[in-house]
Amino acid sequence: MPLFAAFLKLAGRRCLVVGAGPVAQEKIESLLRAGAKISVVAPAATPRVQAWARAGKIRWQKRRFRSNDLAGMFLVVAATASPKLHGEIFQQARRRGVLCNSVDDPAHCDFYYGAVVRRGDLQIAISTGGHSPALAQRLRKKLEKQVGAEYQRFVARLGAAREKLFAKPISAARRKELLHALASEMSFQKFLRRRRASKK
Repeated sequence: MPLFAAFLKLAGRRCLVVGAGPVAQEKIESLLRAGAKISVVAPAATPRVQAWARAGKIRWQKRRFRSNDLAGMFLVVAATASPKLHGEIFQQARRRGVLCNSVDDPAHCDFYYGAVVRRGDLQIAISTGGHSPALAQRLRKKLEKQVGAEYQRFVARLGAAREKLFAKPISAARRKELLHALASEMSFQKFLRRRRASKK
């Protein structure tokens, strides 16, 4: 089935990560970046995961997964070395209506982690539907060269301009026209020239 592409707002939402090794650590970090309320269940954890727990950034329960760990969760990430456990977590999550991602196990996923290019609030996510994460990573590296760090400031500037336009009493059609002009390649190049000039 074709995937539905979406960017989720996870701030304040309860998310569970089963596992606390290096792979789980990456998933936890991405959830922290999104402001999620994170519970981690694992018998052992990396030093970094332990540090997050000590700092109160996550709640780590030093034990094996139990089905009631899913109670009240919005999503769960299964990041262990056990395919059998991933299958169990997926089935339990389905029964409870909890979205599930099982690392490197497409059959037990409701969603996939895309390869992401981040430039401040600009995010470009690439997915192959679980068919080839390696291709997604290659394309991400290619886009990172094409979409430079300057886009972070440009997007922030566009956001401020958009806010001002929505405060003005103009028609929706005119507003759309102006917003597209502000985001155009010509506008971006003008922005770059001004930044270069200001550094001289």
